[in-house]
Amino acid sequence: MIVIEQQPKRVEVTVYAEFTLADYKEFENAVNFAIQFEGPVDLWFDLREMADFTLDVAWEDIVFARAHANDFSRIAVLTHSQWVAWSAWLSQIFVHAEMRVFDEEIEARAWLAEEEGLA
Repeated sequence: MIVIEQQPKRVEVTVYAEFTLADYKEFENAVNFAIQFEGPVDLWFDLREMADFTLDVAWEDIVFARAHANDFSRIAVLTHSQWVAWSAWLSQIFVHAEMRVFDEEIEARAWLAEEEGLA
């Protein structure tokens, strides 16, 4: 299950339990809408409560990242899992955005705010 919040120039996603293909499609729709009206956006992924993701999500992530290589400014990934952190760094191969993995929400939000000139 995912919860998506749209902020100005940012899409925030929190994943709970298993991240399914239906969830990923919902994420894609939200990002495509934001990009269409705002241009490149920041992404915020809170994956601390994610238990697992399906193989089709991993594949869809690669396809989506390649199709949107220049549509993101910064990507903040919040996780306590080394496996998820490694996966995030791997997907950076396909996206020309600055990506960082964080353990603490305050640090991640501060980093995204720096780009906005709000910090």
